[in-house]
Amino acid sequence: MALNDCDNRSYEQTRDARDVVFLVSDLLDKAVESGASDVHFEPTESELVVKFRLDGVLNPIEKLPKSLSANVIARLKVLGGLLTYRNDIPQEGRILISGTENETVVDERLAVFPTIHGQRAVVRLFYKNKGLMELDQLGFSPQLLANLKDIAAGNQGVLLLTGPAGSGKSTTLAAVLRHILRNFGGRSVVTLEDPVEIRIDGATQVQITPHGEMTFPTALRSLLRQDPQVLMIGEIRDAETAKIAIEAGLTGHLLFSTMHSGTPAGALLRLLEMGIEPYQVTSSISAVLNQRLVRKLCAKCKHKNETTGLFEAAGCDECFNTGYKGRVLIAEMVQLDGQLRKAILAKADMDELETVLRDKGHTNMLQDGRRLIDQGITTQEELNKACGIA
Repeated sequence: MALNDCDNRSYEQTRDARDVVFLVSDLLDKAVESGASDVHFEPTESELVVKFRLDGVLNPIEKLPKSLSANVIARLKVLGGLLTYRNDIPQEGRILISGTENETVVDERLAVFPTIHGQRAVVRLFYKNKGLMELDQLGFSPQLLANLKDIAAGNQGVLLLTGPAGSGKSTTLAAVLRHILRNFGGRSVVTLEDPVEIRIDGATQVQITPHGEMTFPTALRSLLRQDPQVLMIGEIRDAETAKIAIEAGLTGHLLFSTMHSGTPAGALLRLLEMGIEPYQVTSSISAVLNQRLVRKLCAKCKHKNETTGLFEAAGCDECFNTGYKGRVLIAEMVQLDGQLRKAILAKADMDELETVLRDKGHTNMLQDGRRLIDQGITTQEELNKACGIA
């Protein structure tokens, strides 16, 4: 099936409201069938461009007539429970799941934003994936996996996960919590999330509503009086949340959270920039886990280059002629030891921290990914993209 072969009937023939209902439903169904993580509806001066994000890459799917743009966005707003008469403000909502989506999709989130050419909409799709439930299924290297399990077995400290949006941080956190619940019974496990993305049996999950009275700091302060042993905060976004999270790690709690940073060293420095004292960072942080997702070579069409001995992308109907299908994890973990703690206490800068890591033989993300090249799972080009190397 070609990417733009969404139906035998041309979308250009769409005229009335019933046709728009069909059009939107059909596009969302095809996105699910394709395994797209996001569906973009992007208005231009002359048309409405529909794109699917497949394995992290945006692919144009359809170009709809400009005359349909307002009706398509209005239909999405109806599905998402948004205000159809407000076209001048950003809005966010949730689309109720029905039909065949029930089998594979757990959530659909809608975000609408005004532009000079009309409203832009993005639908994010969240899938059930039983193959990514446990730590052993995620694809960490044996040594990193063993280190992660050691941290999960502890009674206190903070593990920070870093990486861009869509790098699998929530999946990793959920797998860690399931590992704790299954192997260390009797622990009280509580999460604070905005929003709750993955349901975890046995954990108390709390959803923080944007702009509501129960903020992350407010909820976290109260929860610390609820006798939790393991805490997961969806993201450390500000200095107040960071301060409470660090204090929790210092007072007998095992805490997991995410933070926006490109590198482990960058995450540690960001805590210092938020006003956390160096001795608090060195005493509370157990490790920083940095991860990315890279595209996997399509198993059906990949071929071996006889000169290099490495596998390369080709392209076939199975992978929509991209040469790739699915994604796989690459990661690096920095655990705080004496040398690194000494550098943090001395308020070392980024270059100095990176030098300390390099001198101690730290395996960075690029090096971790080379095992996947040797196994014929991905390519150097994909690793370079994920690691920000031109």
